[in-house]
Amino acid sequence: MPIPESELILNKDGSIYHLNLLPDHISDTIITVGDPERVPMVSRHFDSIETQIHKREFVTHVGYYKGKRLTVISTGMGTDNIDILLNELDALVNIDFVGREPCPHDERIQLRIVRIGTSGALQADIPVGSHLVTEHAVGLDSLMQFYPLVETGLEVEVATGIQEALQLPYRPYCVRGSDLLREQLGKDMVVGNTLTCPGFYGPQGRVLRLDLRQPDLIQQFQNFRHQSAEGELRLTNFEMETAGYYALGRLLGHEVVSLNAIVANRATGEFATNSEDVINDLIVKTLDRL
Repeated sequence: MPIPESELILNKDGSIYHLNLLPDHISDTIITVGDPERVPMVSRHFDSIETQIHKREFVTHVGYYKGKRLTVISTGMGTDNIDILLNELDALVNIDFVGREPCPHDERIQLRIVRIGTSGALQADIPVGSHLVTEHAVGLDSLMQFYPLVETGLEVEVATGIQEALQLPYRPYCVRGSDLLREQLGKDMVVGNTLTCPGFYGPQGRVLRLDLRQPDLIQQFQNFRHQSAEGELRLTNFEMETAGYYALGRLLGHEVVSLNAIVANRATGEFATNSEDVINDLIVKTLDRL
């Protein structure tokens, strides 16, 4: 049965609703950034730019870097935006917009999606200015309450352990990212486990005028450890999107990795004075390794 117009929403020009993109607008390798102003920070390194599209917080540039066609797109903040992004990117390559039906399983395209973002370190031994590649991501948000995510035994154990440590009324979700992309792009980076929070202030332990239910929240994050046959797992950094990427990437069958420019350290109280340089170094490193 065709997908109803209320579910697969297209604009008058046939483009997907929020991203405003047509299938030929994207490449099979996609770089994502949170801030729309960071898109030209990536595309300025391209040899040429063929397409520029802007709708809402979603800014897209498509071009060539050393002969390879790449797409860079901004997402805004939070896993709610990642829900839009991943579903619509997948629709662009795996749904026939004319017949409004998913492509046959053996014809489906697997995208390579690389998040380049900023993040705060939770552990004192992760220096400001370093680059971190996420192995596991833990989502404190509610996005996976609405999808049939299947987690491994280790992932369930980690998520349950965090639920118990933080005394949460719900179980978070835990997902491992692409081993392929982590090995390709993350060499010489810190390998970490990222906590994805549903906000920037309270959920990340910041206090301005509002008190926290758990005043020692940051210490809880820092002290969490899970022992398994694979070794000790600790939380290294936090931000607001990575777990959504990893979970939806698994569900939709795409290779996804999150690369993080560490611009703050919550254990030491430091913030990078040269944050733009830290981010740009990560951008160039990523482009050269793709």
